[in-house]
Amino acid sequence: MKNEYLIAQRLYYNPDAHRQARPAIRVALIGMTIGITVILLTFAVVFGFKNAVTEKVTGFSGHIEVVNFDNNNTYQMQPVFASDSLLDRLKSIDGIERANRFATKPGVMKVAEDIHPIVIKGLPVNDRQAWTFFSRNIIRGQLPESKNEVIISNAVAQLMHVDVDSTVLAYFIDDNIRARKLSVSGIYSTDLTEFDNLFVVGDLRQVQALNGWNEKQVSGIELYVRDFNHLYEVSDNVYFAVANQADEDGNFFYTQNIEELQPQIFYWLDLLDMNVVVIIVLMLIVSGFCIISGLIILILESIQFIGTMKALGATNMFIRRVFLWQTAFLVSKGLVYGNVIALAICLLQYYFHLIPLDAATYYVSYVPISMSLSWWLLADV
Repeated sequence: MKNEYLIAQRLYYNPDAHRQARPAIRVALIGMTIGITVILLTFAVVFGFKNAVTEKVTGFSGHIEVVNFDNNNTYQMQPVFASDSLLDRLKSIDGIERANRFATKPGVMKVAEDIHPIVIKGLPVNDRQAWTFFSRNIIRGQLPESKNEVIISNAVAQLMHVDVDSTVLAYFIDDNIRARKLSVSGIYSTDLTEFDNLFVVGDLRQVQALNGWNEKQVSGIELYVRDFNHLYEVSDNVYFAVANQADEDGNFFYTQNIEELQPQIFYWLDLLDMNVVVIIVLMLIVSGFCIISGLIILILESIQFIGTMKALGATNMFIRRVFLWQTAFLVSKGLVYGNVIALAICLLQYYFHLIPLDAATYYVSYVPISMSLSWWLLADV
């Protein structure tokens, strides 16, 4: 094996060898470089896009929700009694990163003559971890600090012509109509139009008061998992932890994860995996043909070399290994060039957002990038 390697190295790196085949070798190298660059960029963009959209969707409702079994899939939810012991028990489940109470109430926002339907979502203002998602997406102002403060989306703010420190009226209809004067403490934007146009986020106590609940009665508990890839496994563990158990008010619990709550979005994201497979197969075919064509040209140009080696007693396997080593040098160079180019493009896009997107269509304002050493090495292999 050592002799084949030395001969292949001498032939490949000798500037006088394969002079006529150099253009074909360059074409093979360029094809290999383009192939690995496109494959790596495809992984980075698709995984980045899926992660970005998933993070935004789960930011509004968590990865897993524990709610009342009698809910009717609306935002006017039946309460559950979320005691501290229940919250601690859910947090202790393997794979759960954090948990918080929440409550929702549908209503109507009115500013001057403008009316807009909303859902006010209440989170505990004293638990800043529950506000992690919204704190990352605040573009003006600050998070609520009092019972009557809320944050609204930039889309609603423009529609209703309000801004930070504005006062809005919200009407909530049950058996009678109740009005609340709310102060806008901040403006957020996630580019998820369906959610931005709907959710106003404020203090949990405000929503509990609107629903006539005590401090332990909530719409449910939001749970966040450490690894989204284990969502269903953790969701099953949560289900078994609360299944067939009633709270202090006699209500039974129901568990649902985000893919069950928003199936249309995750079906759409799953379709991207098919695009990845198609692109990878096409690039492998292109790279393969480039390598094979380059190898064939090398062999055709080396007929005299092959004859000389056969005359000296070299076996067919020996000669094959010489050309396979030359191919390995070509592939290695293409991999290095492809990795460097892909990494440079990914870093530029990750830090400077050079390529924009239409947020109304793609839910993100620029092409997101996600880089992981595991899949990067897998693509190279």
